[in-house]
Amino acid sequence: MKLSVYDIGIVILYLISMVMLGWFLRKKARQNKESYLMGGKKLPWYLLGMSDASDMFDISGTMWMVALCFVYGLKSIWIPWLWPVFNQVFNMMYLSKWLRRSNANTGAEWLGTRFGLTGKGVKGSHSIVVAFALIGCLGFLAYGFVGLGKFIEIFVPWNIVKPYIPFDIPSHYVAHFYGIVFTLFAMFYSILGGMHSIVLGDLIKYAIMTIGCIAIAVIAMIHLNGHSLNVPVGWSNPFFGWKLNLDWTGIINDANKKISSDGYGLFGLLFMMMLFKGVFSAAAGPAPNYDMQKILSTKSPKEASKMTGFVSIILLPVRYAMVIGLTVLGLLYYNQLQLSDGNGGVDFERILPGAINNFLPVGILGLVLTGLLGAFMGTFSGTLNAAQAYIVNDIYLKYINPSATTKKVITMNYVVGVVVVATGIILGFFAKDVNSILQWIVSGLYGGYIAANVLKWYWWRFNANGFYIGMLTGVAGALVFSRLFTGIEFLYYFPLLFLLSVAGSLIGTFTAPPTEQEILKKFYGTVRPWGFWKPVHEQVVKDDPLFEPNKRFKLDMFNVALGIIAQLCMTILPMYIVLSMHLPLLITIIILTLIILILKKTWWDKLED
Repeated sequence: MKLSVYDIGIVILYLISMVMLGWFLRKKARQNKESYLMGGKKLPWYLLGMSDASDMFDISGTMWMVALCFVYGLKSIWIPWLWPVFNQVFNMMYLSKWLRRSNANTGAEWLGTRFGLTGKGVKGSHSIVVAFALIGCLGFLAYGFVGLGKFIEIFVPWNIVKPYIPFDIPSHYVAHFYGIVFTLFAMFYSILGGMHSIVLGDLIKYAIMTIGCIAIAVIAMIHLNGHSLNVPVGWSNPFFGWKLNLDWTGIINDANKKISSDGYGLFGLLFMMMLFKGVFSAAAGPAPNYDMQKILSTKSPKEASKMTGFVSIILLPVRYAMVIGLTVLGLLYYNQLQLSDGNGGVDFERILPGAINNFLPVGILGLVLTGLLGAFMGTFSGTLNAAQAYIVNDIYLKYINPSATTKKVITMNYVVGVVVVATGIILGFFAKDVNSILQWIVSGLYGGYIAANVLKWYWWRFNANGFYIGMLTGVAGALVFSRLFTGIEFLYYFPLLFLLSVAGSLIGTFTAPPTEQEILKKFYGTVRPWGFWKPVHEQVVKDDPLFEPNKRFKLDMFNVALGIIAQLCMTILPMYIVLSMHLPLLITIIILTLIILILKKTWWDKLED
């Protein structure tokens, strides 16, 4: 199916509305630095939560999820633990409010509330967090827009557009051209309107995407009615043993090749490693990206918790309605989708664009494309906003012009936004060369991020020097490991990398004096973390005998466990609906209802600032 005039009209209407949104909100964004970068910390938690969820609904991630669901069936719900997806549950239950209590504007600024502004390792810890954030942003901007261009190229062949373009573009740069066009739209509204236009733009996109996802699920159910899926035994069972035990032989032999190349055959071992890495990664708190910026932009710590909890509720059921819908269409009409990778194999990530292009009716196709396009623009604008925050707040205002007027700060945000986007586009033209380098750096940064960022929350003696050395050791080790081991092998070597990073953190900590007592007392008294804070607690109680320590560790962990189960239920719920698996659906609804009732008493009713 080709795009109709109606589908094209929907896409164009969306782009025009985004430009108008940025233009109309430009004055509100220019009120001050906080209004531009963080919506003045006055936006409702549910709007920020919806915006955060929209930013996580990206094209490439959804294509990957559809491919996983196609090959691994309902067992695919566990594989996003690689990220880990349940970090949102840890944030929801306690880390978001801890982070928001600092009242910082960025992750780098937060370090000042924990370690102070002077002392050994402070400058290094600040620099490495800023570098982490900016490299992550550039890593996305460099080839994210090219991925979007390749996606659009499937639906808008160049031979249709070429007669209307007054200059020649080589065929291998067509995706770049499409990417630049849509990137400029996203840049315009996000730079002009700041956080205000980003959040409202995400709201519009989420509404469009929800309609599209539900439509895909309904279409899949209609096509599936009266038919059965040709899948191996165990495909529709989310539970697993030590081995995966999915055999596609005689059905789709290339699916067995994918399982082998992914390295997921020993699924029990994979699960244990994902859980080990995931728990520590989630306990480290949000990384310095758009997710952290949305938390810091909430009105209060209480609203920060609500916002993070809202993300999973509005993201997972809608996203997985699309995932299972496209998977069902892919399984029913596998031979019609042309999934060849050009090298004699099968590219399962082409299921998403193939199914959309072949089975969605006029109007729905336009809505889904607009939603996926908006998904890119939302992630792009959120990432750009985070980059602006770190450059302007943690470099320009900290080292170059601390007394800058509001007008200068806003102007600098405009300039930085344009420069960051231009840099991303330039790097994107060398994506084949830059991709391997930046992916190597980004994976290294995330690999080295965990240990130091766990210790900063839970141990009073951990200082800025320990944070800096721990991050540096972890990053260096991860860079080496990621070069030696690729794919799933890197996960299996994570415990060794983690121990290396912990060793660096301890060495750095004990080769420098503790953080100043007044800074620790202020941090502990304001953030009120649980963990190993006894010496600091004793000092705080001397000044304030009525101060009560945080004794919620067991309750928080209980809520985390329930939250993870609830998250899995929300993930698999639309899958059971589309597949008409009535008994598992009923059991899932009962479990989810019980968890909601329990969390109402153990979490929602106990929220405090």
